[in-house]
Amino acid sequence: MTKPTHPTSHGLSRRRLLKATAGTAALLAAAKLNFPAGAFAQGAGPEVKGAKLGFIALSDAGALFVAKDKGLFAKHGVPDVDVQKQASWGTTRDNLVLGSEGNGIDGAHILTPMPYLISAGKVTQNNQPTPMYILARLNLDAQCISVSNEYADLKVGLDAKPFKEALEKKKAAGKPIKAAMTFPGGTHDLWIRYWLAAGGIDPDKDIETITVPPPQMVANMKVGTMDCFCVGEPWPGQLVHQKIGYTAVNTGELWNKHPEKSFAMRSAWVDKNPKAAQAITMAIQEAQQWADKMENKEELATIMGKRQWINCPVEDILDRAKGKFDYGTGKVVENSPHIMKYWRDHASYPFQSHDLWFMTEDIRWGKFEPGYDSKALIAKVNREDIWRDAAKALGVAAADIPASKSRGKETFFDGKVFDPEDPGAYLKSLSIKRADV
Repeated sequence: MTKPTHPTSHGLSRRRLLKATAGTAALLAAAKLNFPAGAFAQGAGPEVKGAKLGFIALSDAGALFVAKDKGLFAKHGVPDVDVQKQASWGTTRDNLVLGSEGNGIDGAHILTPMPYLISAGKVTQNNQPTPMYILARLNLDAQCISVSNEYADLKVGLDAKPFKEALEKKKAAGKPIKAAMTFPGGTHDLWIRYWLAAGGIDPDKDIETITVPPPQMVANMKVGTMDCFCVGEPWPGQLVHQKIGYTAVNTGELWNKHPEKSFAMRSAWVDKNPKAAQAITMAIQEAQQWADKMENKEELATIMGKRQWINCPVEDILDRAKGKFDYGTGKVVENSPHIMKYWRDHASYPFQSHDLWFMTEDIRWGKFEPGYDSKALIAKVNREDIWRDAAKALGVAAADIPASKSRGKETFFDGKVFDPEDPGAYLKSLSIKRADV
């Protein structure tokens, strides 16, 4: 009869103990190799393995595409991050309000003012706030204001005054005139409003401002829905390729090195999963660094053009991704200083002074009331501290981590100056506005 085996009085045999120890050491070595930035530096890794993140088909969501395609989310311990296409910014908002537990999303590539509008309940159902955090900026520059070929002879540019005269004639003939943007109070809305107002065109009184999702801009201009629009790449480039309209302005010409999209998440998710939030931020930061290198632009354009991402021809993306802007008017700019920046020039760091400009402009156009405590809301929503912790854990050079939360005074193409220490003075300097200040 076979005797039952019993463990020794010391538990494991020496051989089994050595084997187990060697296996653990190998596992830890592998973990260190796979997570060089130290995802496990503070003990346990991320609280969860993933999150549901939304995006709109735009080039400035490139870091999310790269982080997913190149396994960077997995590298930083969150392999189950799901990056989901949203139909419009309105859909993005609705899904953020729901959260993944309600079959929505936990975070998103987003227009920078939206987390503020959502957190304050300004654009949500029944004005119910859904607190949000901004964890990173996704890019600077390279949105465009495009004009229909109906105005090809004008070759409209930075100065919108000639456009104003043409619009007035069309309006006098009883025809509708429309400017399209992507979400009320969002970045594209603010760029086109700023440009129109600087040219003496009141965006609420002189022209009808309408909302169109980014991927539908070109098709809508083709059928004459609007006279001009503002949206991010690749749609302005595609418009020129299809000879439907032309680029009047790269938004970097309005405000050089301006902030654009952000990466934001529901506050409740981040508070519950702080390590996972940092891991996701690290993956995005690493993807931004990769996307910004000129030698990676062709591969970046190929990734972005994929069906699950932007779903458009690579040739509609590539030239402008590399800094070549054919405006469609005979004007071609090589090596544009207004190329989309994902990392350089502190593109990824969410300066609080920039969020203050967006909120001030939203006060200008009536999205927030005059006297709204913008700085208090920014202190809650802008989590530049998470960005800094992620950057340090990633080993980002000190020179690439801004010393201040403010980039200081900002000067616009029309000579207006925004001083984050005195936003009220900036607001008073603007002649066309809804705010009574």
